[in-house]
Amino acid sequence: MPKSSLRSHLCVTAALGLMALPFSGQGAVIGQNTPFPPLSAERIATEQPAEMQAVWADYLARSQAQKAQDRAFLVAERQGLSAIPAPAPTGNGAASMPLNKDAAWYGSAEARQVADNIVSFQTPAGGWSKNQPRNAPPRQKGQAFMAGAPRVTTADDFDSSHEGEWSYAGTIDNDATTQEIRFLLKVAAQLSPAEAAVYVQSAERGLGYLFAAQFPNGGWPQVWPLQGGYHDGVTLNDNAMIEVISLMDEVSRGEGEFGLIPAATRQKAADSERQGVSNLLAAQVHLGDKGGLWAQQYDALTLKPASARNYEPSALSTSESAAVLDYLMSLPEPSPEIIAAVDEGVRLLEALKIENMAWKKVSEAEGRRLVPEAGAPLIWARYYDPKTLTPMFGERDKSLFDSVDDVGLERRNGYAWFGTAPQKVLKAYAGWKAAHGGQ
Repeated sequence: MPKSSLRSHLCVTAALGLMALPFSGQGAVIGQNTPFPPLSAERIATEQPAEMQAVWADYLARSQAQKAQDRAFLVAERQGLSAIPAPAPTGNGAASMPLNKDAAWYGSAEARQVADNIVSFQTPAGGWSKNQPRNAPPRQKGQAFMAGAPRVTTADDFDSSHEGEWSYAGTIDNDATTQEIRFLLKVAAQLSPAEAAVYVQSAERGLGYLFAAQFPNGGWPQVWPLQGGYHDGVTLNDNAMIEVISLMDEVSRGEGEFGLIPAATRQKAADSERQGVSNLLAAQVHLGDKGGLWAQQYDALTLKPASARNYEPSALSTSESAAVLDYLMSLPEPSPEIIAAVDEGVRLLEALKIENMAWKKVSEAEGRRLVPEAGAPLIWARYYDPKTLTPMFGERDKSLFDSVDDVGLERRNGYAWFGTAPQKVLKAYAGWKAAHGGQ
């Protein structure tokens, strides 16, 4: 019933002219997930226009040089140590750096402890690792910058970084780096100039890290210096790039604690934000009169949607698209290009909405299923094929399916294959459209 109900919904959508969807009574393997294309000197030389090759080659060289410097720093620290300190524990890093406290709290000893920990774990490149609680002791000499033991993976696992203790050592994933910068400035704003200086300087170094990590086309990788695999892609996943662009916007305006950042740096942030928005517009996948959405991550050199983890296909992503649209709709003076991008995105999200169905746990044996439920909140499949707009689902063995019922219990229960994120955009669109471009 769940599978046929979803297929019926999609066939009705096809009948309305949204897509031509093949229909069968059984789910089908529709392909195998393919590895993320590497960002290499060879690809730059063959896939970039002549006028851009030097720019991309310089970016790649700077990343490689910074990677070497980061590692050399830790090697030098560890010389002469009788024992290397254990890695810091993992946990919810963002929760340990609250941004919604009363202003006075950021001048407290508790907040200062968090800020000192943040400064100590800043990488030589200027960024921070992820999933690391900051309400803990500062980093020890010779201690790894990333938290926890390196993840062990098989050789053909798409999530294998081959970077050991440097995996995610500098990243924008899971609010890393952007959260640290914001917190440091909140603390600095409550202190005397002399006391605040160390935190402002660390925040500036963090911004410098983000400036350096930004691709020539305006996007950001998940990890920098580049560490290979999908981490090198233009990354919208989990709102990573939106968080960076939003930070650049706030820095550029210089309001509140962001006024502590020098004017020259604020101007660089304004330029960085403009480039980031331009990248978002260029990355929208247009489907003619059907509209257009965004993928979770892109090949940085071609801006074509690309894969990530074994079960995350090269596809349009409704969750990340909703985040992009929400940001674009927040801009006070949207350009005609931005208005058109929002119109396209909303049109396709409206067409893809799934009504009277719920994504929920049916039983211990069955796990999560898509089931009929009258009046259920609107939901969307997370992934859609960029050509056919068929929903896509993946397994750890890289198999791709057109029905979530064909995904094994572990991945079916352990991943957000359906979500409600676009609801917010659809609710806000009418008012936004009336204010920016008519009814």
